Amino acid sequence: MKRYLLLLINVSLVFVCLSQSNNTSLPVYVRFPDIPAFTIYKAPDSAKFTRENLKKKPAVFIIFDPECDHCQRETDSIISNISKFKKAQIIMVTWLAHRGMVKFYHDYKIAKYPLITMGSDPKMFFPLYFKVGSLPAIFVYDKNGKFKKSFDGTVSIHKIASAF
Repeated sequence: MKRYLLLLINVSLVFVCLSQSNNTSLPVYVRFPDIPAFTIYKAPDSAKFTRENLKKKPAVFIIFDPECDHCQRETDSIISNISKFKKAQIIMVTWLAHRGMVKFYHDYKIAKYPLITMGSDPKMFFPLYFKVGSLPAIFVYDKNGKFKKSFDGTVSIHKIASAF
């Protein structure tokens, strides 16, 4: 009788352990879907830009490298299709040297596009928080600041625009 009772208890424990959800395997930005507190330094003047500076509209964060071919093509595509983003704001972030970002800013004439804010992230908050594996890395949040969708690498503008 003791054997059956021990077997029943062990089997019950196994089922309880297996039924527990383990959401710690989910990325932090999915577990905590609000836009995180952040600080970047805008091009061209290094003015501080934080979550509090965001407008009450969808936000598209693009983590990029100014020297990355895929990032350059994605930027060309966004600029060519900027009208698809008129209801959103685009925050382009790089952790690389501010000087390289400013050159990219001028080369792509980002100042002409008020929807786009470009900034440097010298503390590497964004690539660490989002666990960036490939560039560009794109993270879309809705107008309430809730995470909607992420994209790794080059992606069509239509997919990004339909995510918000």
